[in-house]
Amino acid sequence: MPFADIKGHDLQIGMLQSDLRSQALAGAYLFSGQEGLGKFLAATTFAKAINCLDSEGDACGVCVSCRKIDKREHPDVHLLEPQEGSDALKVEDVRQLQRKVSLRPYEARKNVVLIREAHCLTAEAANALLKTLEEPPEHAVFILTSSKQALLFKTVISRCRIIRFAPLARQALEEIMENDFGIEQPRAHFLGYFSEGRIGYALALRESDLLREKNRIIDEFALSPAGSADTVKEKEDLRVILNVLATWFRDIYMVKTGLPHSELINLDRRDELIGFINRYAWTALDSIMNTISESLFYLERNVNTKLLLLNVRAQICQR
Repeated sequence: MPFADIKGHDLQIGMLQSDLRSQALAGAYLFSGQEGLGKFLAATTFAKAINCLDSEGDACGVCVSCRKIDKREHPDVHLLEPQEGSDALKVEDVRQLQRKVSLRPYEARKNVVLIREAHCLTAEAANALLKTLEEPPEHAVFILTSSKQALLFKTVISRCRIIRFAPLARQALEEIMENDFGIEQPRAHFLGYFSEGRIGYALALRESDLLREKNRIIDEFALSPAGSADTVKEKEDLRVILNVLATWFRDIYMVKTGLPHSELINLDRRDELIGFINRYAWTALDSIMNTISESLFYLERNVNTKLLLLNVRAQICQR
């Protein structure tokens, strides 16, 4: 995959290509920004571009080096990421990488180390990494990605060239979904809003049944007083429900203010939303939105999911 296939981050890609073409690569990079923006895709493409055999300042995607990196089989490109069931990157893993990059690359121009979600480094691992970042080998490049830069050691950050990734504007993301990925307009419109400008998240959802699922959630939990919370078992399920409900009540709020209908998230249910103008008072909408927001906050602190959803339903039914 060449850089041109990474959509919506032209400024960031331009900075990386400038470094490649001027042969002024930093010893370490930090790709920071929210989850789902495409940071790791950009980092992988950058790793391919550094060692591509056929393109200068880009990744061809088809040479032996690029294909090996795609398959995670390249002997000089090393990946460190949290393992399933764990959110820690340990010092032993960092030391193993250090031993590998201390040697000259077998077949590439540079050893490249990709550290995914670098904020997961333990204190010991971060300190061990710092020693290498302070004097990185000339034949190595470290690429760290993180969705929570505030959790990274400042000393580690200070040793990196920071490339900040930002969410796309809703309309720009919607157009990319339609024009570049062939997604029909209603789905592209909803994904543009629901993913909050995170193109990686939108692409992950594009093959899902989210459009039908979000309508089921609205029918069951926002419109039906008899909806049940008993079927919600997983935290991620509740997160989706709360986010969908937030879009619904946000839309009602916006309809009451006279917002252009093109700005509605649930544009496919515009007529129903118009019918809700007088159903909820401003104060009721404020209470519901506050409750949903608080529930998302408490969800991260492992509060009982059933109780959270029952509390939200109680607020909705008090209209």
